[in-house]
Amino acid sequence: MSNEGEKPKGLIEEILDKFGSLVTAAFGLVAALAWNSAIQTIFKEVFGPEEAIPLMLGYAIIVTVIAVIVTLIIARAVTKAKAASSKLGHRPN
Repeated sequence: MSNEGEKPKGLIEEILDKFGSLVTAAFGLVAALAWNSAIQTIFKEVFGPEEAIPLMLGYAIIVTVIAVIVTLIIARAVTKAKAASSKLGHRPN
């Protein structure tokens, strides 16, 4: 399952790659939960618990749109970096 001209990864290298991805995702989740809690507390302090529902929905929509845009930008940057790396003869990680 390797691309032409690319050496196949060893099992240990694949395990380490996946482990690194999972650890990174876990830390991202922890950070997201911490921010979520902090932002909810701020909303309750500023707007009160019941009046904040429409604002919280608006906030969730805005954050979702921003997350999608940033994800697309990162995916394009990674694709360009891999293409540049393959042109230089480096194997993508």
